[in-house]
Order: sequence, then structure tokens, then C-alpha cells
Amino acid sequence: MGFLSETLSRVKPSPTIAVTNKAAELKAAGRDVIGLGAGEPDFDTPQNIKDAGIAAINAGKTKYTAVDGIAELKQAICDKFQRDNGLRYSPSQVSVGTGGKQILFNALVATLNPGDEVIIPAPYWVSYPDMVLLAGGTPVPVEATIETDFKLSAEQLEAAITPNTKWFIFNSPSNPTGAGYSHDELKALTDVLMRHPHVWVMTDDMYEHLVYDGFEFCTPAQVEPGLYDRTLTCNGVSKAYAMTGWRIGYAAGPEHLIAAMRKVQSQSTSNPCSISQIAAIEALNGTQDYIPRNNEMFRRRRDLVVDALNKIDGITCPVPEGAFYVYPSIAGLIGKTTPNGTVIADDETFATALLEETGVAVVFGAAFGLSPNFRVSYATSDDALTEACKRIQSFCASLT
Repeated sequence: MGFLSETLSRVKPSPTIAVTNKAAELKAAGRDVIGLGAGEPDFDTPQNIKDAGIAAINAGKTKYTAVDGIAELKQAICDKFQRDNGLRYSPSQVSVGTGGKQILFNALVATLNPGDEVIIPAPYWVSYPDMVLLAGGTPVPVEATIETDFKLSAEQLEAAITPNTKWFIFNSPSNPTGAGYSHDELKALTDVLMRHPHVWVMTDDMYEHLVYDGFEFCTPAQVEPGLYDRTLTCNGVSKAYAMTGWRIGYAAGPEHLIAAMRKVQSQSTSNPCSISQIAAIEALNGTQDYIPRNNEMFRRRRDLVVDALNKIDGITCPVPEGAFYVYPSIAGLIGKTTPNGTVIADDETFATALLEETGVAVVFGAAFGLSPNFRVSYATSDDALTEACKRIQSFCASLT
């Protein structure tokens, strides 16, 4: 028996981080690299939030806090859920963690037993299935293809539910596709869930505020109040407030689940950063006027990338409703050969050849559970996106 755990052997490192690291290595070696792999805004954290963090340091707010968040932040989160989603929670129903990832992980570790199944629509954020595996559960991916705009149907959800299903993980707008579910599309799914009272809902709303073209965000417990007592509504300040490095995620749900998550956190990381918590209060309670301004920049970048990619023979790129990703299909390029003699056998081969031959770093679709696709993050400058798209166009034109 080896030294490392058997559980670890079932888990793979994050492919998005791997792509970012590979791009950084090439850049350090002197290559001209454009990274389109990172899932974080290129905007700086707004000044009012930075000022709140600096003031917290100067005021000596640098000690341990309550395990899963200070009372003032929990209240700000309750106010946010009421204001934005029409959901009433008390502070005892709120958990704050070191980023959204910890919140999801705590919930899965606190609830999953061997044999428990977790339904995950694919394409999915790379960490969902591996967190389920680490927690001892069984991920059940269900493919939502480009033909349905990467959205799961009620019939697919119904067919995937078994007596062993414990959770349904729902992410809208989605990483990696940017697909957002309308109220009616989500209601069709919640109607299914109402027929299966043993299934809990874990909703990842991290991209809630990053929506375009008049799309109206909604979350499951808002659409179907009957799910309130078995829904964990997860969110965070990372994306909308450009606070990825501050590491604050949060969730609200039934008190007994929140207490179980607190127990897990008490024996792993304990409290999130005290300074980040105070900055997050300012993010949630302070001005929100930069969000629509940032969204307008993101929308323009989205349109730039979608337009450029759809001009390439062999690539199809749907227009997403939110987030800052596109997830184009390369079905028309499979089997072609690069000038260097590499056969494009799948999306991983495509992404590797694209990086090595043009210096453009994207994440291959197999990492997200649906091929043949790749993910582009357009959370970077217009100039970088324009140049990257030119290189992708030239690369694809060179295939024979």
C-alpha cells in the first residue's frame, strides 16, 4: 500500500490552474503568451473596498474571528439575499468561508457518505466532481450539449435522479459556458426537484451580477420557495467585486446544515481572513455602481470574441448570457493536422498545440466534462483578446 490515500488517487489537479501555470512558465522563458485561462476579472478591487481593508489593518482587526464569519458580515449577507433575491435568512443560517470553493467543500464533506450521488450538469466547473470524490461521494455528470445552449432539461434531471441522489449542483450563469437559466427554464428543473424530496440543491451563484442583454438572474429557492428548506444558496465576492485574492465565499441554508459546515471548518481552516471579512462588508453594503460599468466592458469583450470565433471555419461559439467565458465547439477541426504535423485528435490536443504554436492559452473542454470544446476567459484587455483571436484564426486556417 502506498503512502498517499486512495481517495487522492481519484482526484486530479485543477486543469485551469495547470494551464495558467504552463502559460506562466512559457512567459518566463521569453515566449509571447496571451493567457485566456484564468477565471478572474482583470479589474482592480474597487477603492472603497480596498480602503475598508486598509482601515481594518490600521484598526488592529487582525485577530481570530468566529469560525464561520463575524456577525456584521453575516448580517450584510442576510441583507444582500433579501435585497437581491427576495430570500429571508437569519445570521444563524449563514456560513462564511475562505472563498466559494471552501463553502461547497464544507457542505459536501459534512453530508456525503459512500454511495451518495451528486448530479452535476456538464459542462461543469472543474472542481465540482473532484470535491464530491474527496468527500466520499459519487459524481453523476449529465451532459447539456451545445444544441440546448449547454442547459440541462427537466427530462434529463428526472432521468438522473435515483434513490441514492443526495445533491443536485446548479450553476447559473455557468462556468465554463456562461449559460444562464431563465426563470421558466429554472422552474422546469425545480418542478422536478419538488417531486423528489430526498434531493438537496446546492446552487453556485458566484456569477449572479455578471449578466448581459437584459438577462434576469434568479436562484432556485427564489423560483420555488418549496425548496427553501433543502437548498444551500452559495455565493461570494470574488467575481462581481474583483476580489478573487481576498478569498471570501458565503452560503445560506438550513441551520443544521450550516452548523455541520461550521464543524468541518472549525477543524480545517477556522475563520476566513479577518481583514477580508471587513472588506467584504463594504463590498456588499457599499456602492454597487461600478458593477454595471464593468458589465458593459465584459459585454463588449464577449461580443468581440464571439464574433471573431464564429468567423473561423470549424468553430461554433454560442452567445452566453453571463459570466466572462465562452465555450466554443471545435467539432469541425477534429482530425485535421497542424503545420508541425500534430493531428487534432481532441480538444486537449487542440489546446496544447494552440499554446505551443501560437502562445494562446485556453482550457480544453474535457476538463469541464464536455468535448470537443475549449473555454476562453474574456476577462482581459480588448487588445489581448483581439490579438489572441487573430492567432486562433491563423492557427485554424493553417490546419489541413
